[in-house]
This record gives sequence, C-alpha cells and structure tokens, in this order.
Amino acid sequence: MHRINPKKLLHSKWTAVSPVNKEKHFMVTEVEFDEEGVLIHCLLEAVLTHREAAIDWQDLKNTAHWRQGWK
Repeated sequence: MHRINPKKLLHSKWTAVSPVNKEKHFMVTEVEFDEEGVLIHCLLEAVLTHREAAIDWQDLKNTAHWRQGWK
C-alpha cells in the first residue's frame, strides 16, 4: 500500500486493476472534509461513461484494486 494525501485527492487520476463495464480510468471529482479536516466523502467518476460512484478513499491505497495515474 502507498501513502495518499487526502488534501491532494481532488482531480487525481486512478486506474482500476480489474475494469468493470469497460470502466478502467477514473478521476476524483468531489471530496468533502468535516470540521476537523477529516475526509468524509470521495466521489470517483469514470472517464469513459461519466458514471459517478462514492468510494471510501482508503480503498484507493489497495494496490490490488487501484493504481495511481492512468496506466
């Protein structure tokens, strides 16, 4: 697992290791922090279909599912 700075997640690019419905490349389009600065909401958008899905940002650390950048 690699380190991810939650404050730099917005507009970051991600590649799914196992694409579903031909959706391989994603971009973080929305993040929301609480009063203490803790990330509470992260929204991924598929580049090809523009489908949006909320995700626990901690899941992006799992290199078995996600790669940082578009590969």
